[in-house]
Amino acid sequence: MMKAMVLNRLCTIAENKRPLNLVDMPDPVPQDNEILIRVLTCGVCHTELDEIEGRTPPPQLPVILGHQIVGRVEIAAAGAAKFKIGDRVGVAWIHSACGRCNFCRSGSENLCEQFKATGRDVHGGYAEYTKVSENFAHRIPETFSDSQAAPLLCAGAIGYRSMRLSGIENHQSLGLTGFGASAHLVLQMVRHKYPDTKVFVFARSEKERDFARQLGAFWAGDTGTESPEKLDGIIDTTPAWQPIVKALACLKPGGRLIINAIRKEESDKKALLNLDYPEHLWQEKEIKSVANVARTDVREFLQLAAEIQIKPEVQEFELKDANQALVELKERKIRGAKVLKIS
Repeated sequence: MMKAMVLNRLCTIAENKRPLNLVDMPDPVPQDNEILIRVLTCGVCHTELDEIEGRTPPPQLPVILGHQIVGRVEIAAAGAAKFKIGDRVGVAWIHSACGRCNFCRSGSENLCEQFKATGRDVHGGYAEYTKVSENFAHRIPETFSDSQAAPLLCAGAIGYRSMRLSGIENHQSLGLTGFGASAHLVLQMVRHKYPDTKVFVFARSEKERDFARQLGAFWAGDTGTESPEKLDGIIDTTPAWQPIVKALACLKPGGRLIINAIRKEESDKKALLNLDYPEHLWQEKEIKSVANVARTDVREFLQLAAEIQIKPEVQEFELKDANQALVELKERKIRGAKVLKIS
């Protein structure tokens, strides 16, 4: 039997600051082409809040959350030959896809209708063990500790995809709205790949703005302010609508806004009433959303992160303290990424 933190019912963090229960569950049994992983660490992501609070609800309950999983291969079932027992591997948000549709065949498996998300559609990593097809596991570079590797699998990979979709080039300017786990990694990626690109950070917390400056941001200001100059691209990682309107006002003609959020909260949707076509959308400005990640994003980013020695700043929690980590995330007590140490 394994220990796991389980979500039994949807609720808001405001009404229930302990949404997950620590329980004993049978160890998962890997089927053909699957591997059983002894979980070492699992990152804590804002998407877990979206699941708990019903913005992207799991299709069935109870469920084990968690999609930034680092562990060791414990068992390789029949047909699984890519990894040896003891190899360190990671599992990201993409748990599986059909492999047959046009999206899968073209490398856009993140858009597959049968896309399954780790920790939402299937059990995830807030547990001592998990299982996955070997084709959706990723080798973790040795340069990273277990805790450093965990946020790379979501915050890093989705940040990498966002950066690619932004189309940013050297000597241009990029804005980052919100400065949590993903954005602080994007800033480091941009500074390495595009050293002459100026990065502007919009964040509500002065601590987050100070952190951004420490990592090399050219400018950092409050989410509600305008940047001192118009920007070529902006990546939004917030759960709110108001920053979208503000970001569009900060774009140059032809600029592109990338929305890196699985859901937006309904509480401030009225902010869209302030959308003004000439100010916010005219002159060929673009809006593009990020939907999930493909395996290529995860693997390319892990290689890049190892190459440039990206070391995420992390806060560690024990598995039993997952609720505390989630509450702190909800209350925006953030510096870097939160990680559960499990084994």
